[in-house]
Amino acid sequence: MSGLWFEEFEEGMVFEHAVTRTVTETDNMMFSNATMNTQPLHIDFNWATENSEFGKPLVNSIFTLGLMIGISVTDTTLGTTVGNLSMTDMNFPRPVFHGDSIRSKTTIVSKRESKSRPMNGIVVFQHEAYNQHGDLVANCTRTGLMKKRPV
Repeated sequence: MSGLWFEEFEEGMVFEHAVTRTVTETDNMMFSNATMNTQPLHIDFNWATENSEFGKPLVNSIFTLGLMIGISVTDTTLGTTVGNLSMTDMNFPRPVFHGDSIRSKTTIVSKRESKSRPMNGIVVFQHEAYNQHGDLVANCTRTGLMKKRPV
């Protein structure tokens, strides 16, 4: 298990995640169709070419959100999380396209003991995703319920 226990997180910690991932057409099509997102901007090349300002399909932003957070798991929460409590302040300042390579960065915003669950603590993560050009493509604040180190 490579995730950190609640006690190991410190406010201000920054994780520059080593894993990067190139987004493919298949990723976007499968995710959009599996989630019943029929937005032609994501799944119809002809429509996107003729009707969008980008001239090509955009990657579904919820896929981008999941990828950004997923990249962080090995370094932060693998095997040590109980679950997510919230995701807020999601922003997608630039689009992601097929072929873009995404990297992720996580900053620990805060942590506190859980009042109702003495074996857990609450950690607030700030996630950021960048494309291969260094452009910020997504960010969000995520609150997780984390396990404390076993006694």
